[in-house]
Amino acid sequence: MITFLSGGTGTPKLLRGMRDLLEEREIAVVVNTAEDLWITGNHLSPDIDTVIYLFAGILDTGRWWGIRNDSYITHDLLRTKFGIDEYIAIGDQDRSVHAARGEMLRGGMRLTEITRILCHSLGVQATVLPMTDSVVTTYVSTPLGEMHFQEYWVKHRGEVEIEGVYRRYNETPLATQEVMDTIDASDAVVIGPGNPVTSISPILECAGVREALSRQYVIAVSPFIGDAPISGPAAALMRAFGREPSSAGTYSLYEDFMDIFIQDVRDPVEIEGGLRMDTLMFNRGKSLDLAKNILNLIYG
Repeated sequence: MITFLSGGTGTPKLLRGMRDLLEEREIAVVVNTAEDLWITGNHLSPDIDTVIYLFAGILDTGRWWGIRNDSYITHDLLRTKFGIDEYIAIGDQDRSVHAARGEMLRGGMRLTEITRILCHSLGVQATVLPMTDSVVTTYVSTPLGEMHFQEYWVKHRGEVEIEGVYRRYNETPLATQEVMDTIDASDAVVIGPGNPVTSISPILECAGVREALSRQYVIAVSPFIGDAPISGPAAALMRAFGREPSSAGTYSLYEDFMDIFIQDVRDPVEIEGGLRMDTLMFNRGKSLDLAKNILNLIYG
């Protein structure tokens, strides 16, 4: 079994290729939950849903979020009839998942168990695990005040200056026993090319994760080519996080437990010992190629 650390769209693009090479039961994904939020009474867990929908075969891979060919009747009626302007466009089928999750959370269930139920309901055979059952949220400081990461990225389209990035929680987030057991039982752990600040670091900050990774064979894929991220707001977030927005900055976040660091073949930044591969997974074939190369590193 291989375990992946996932958030955003980078790791799901890699998983798209892995699905063609591995049995789904041989894939486990530990997912960032620091971008979760309640919206219009329902619970949105965007990174978990992206992974679930990918394995269920219903993900909208044009946007890498939401359900393919979903309708937006409820979203539109909320705005036009009731003046509720959701800044995230939520499809009707997607909303049903959020509603089910919200109802189960209000009933006192753990997010880990809820995710297992959702996977089973949608025919997902891979193991999908929230990084923690605790509530932890990424906020950014801006001249407009502090705001949830989703508000910054979706509502303001990442066009607001960031002065700082931090996590908010009532208790220190603790990795679940399921996460720890899965990492320990894996042949390797792969950190996909997700945003190091908002997608991967929240997982690493869960108590127990770094220690577990130090006992494992870990491969990490850089999301940068030069000082530009392949997608998303990673550069601005890395600066606000006090790290260089590059493969070097990414390497510095992982170096204490990482065995292999993969950079894009076009990356001008030199990392001693870094392996060069084509990491631009702009189609299924490119995802498959990168997945094959990573599997060769793990299994030879």
